[in-house]
Amino acid sequence: MTVPAAYKPPLLVLVGPTAVGKTQLSIEIAKTWNAEIISGDSMQVYRGMDIGTAKIAPEEREGIPHHLIDEYEPDYPFSVAEFQRRCRGLIADISSRGRLPFIVGGTGLYVESVCYNYEFVDSGADEAFREEQRRYAERFGEQALHERLRAVDPESADRLHPRDIRRVIRALEVHHLTGIPLSKQLEGQKSSLPTNCV
Repeated sequence: MTVPAAYKPPLLVLVGPTAVGKTQLSIEIAKTWNAEIISGDSMQVYRGMDIGTAKIAPEEREGIPHHLIDEYEPDYPFSVAEFQRRCRGLIADISSRGRLPFIVGGTGLYVESVCYNYEFVDSGADEAFREEQRRYAERFGEQALHERLRAVDPESADRLHPRDIRRVIRALEVHHLTGIPLSKQLEGQKSSLPTNCV
């Protein structure tokens, strides 16, 4: 069978805050629709972060394949751009096997990056700058670091919790390297849907 050039694979998405019943509902939906679940949570990808993220235990998965759970150690710099790239590969793979890709989780930017085909600027990295920001946070506190971000990128500061030091530092780093706030780079990104997102 020839797939039309304009073909967009179906993608099911279930989002919402922690502890509202997404897990059990997602299992029931996955069984009904022959789906494989992709975690859309930015923290469940890390090993050991189970309680605060309400991560589904292996024995609760009822045989449904789950992806992007427990893949990295907490010090790995997993980003929204990498999440998007991994999801695109998983969506293609799951669809090619005749199953329905199903993103479940509550990290809005991560899920939107897939549904709306965000294009990320490869702004590079500056490890010395990151270390300087980490030392600043250790000395003056998370809130002081967060205020640094608010001074250059208030929209990202509104989106990121002061305790999310890694992402606060990344937003500061993007501004440091490009002179453009991360929030401005994300503006107008909702241009085309790469999947039939439901």
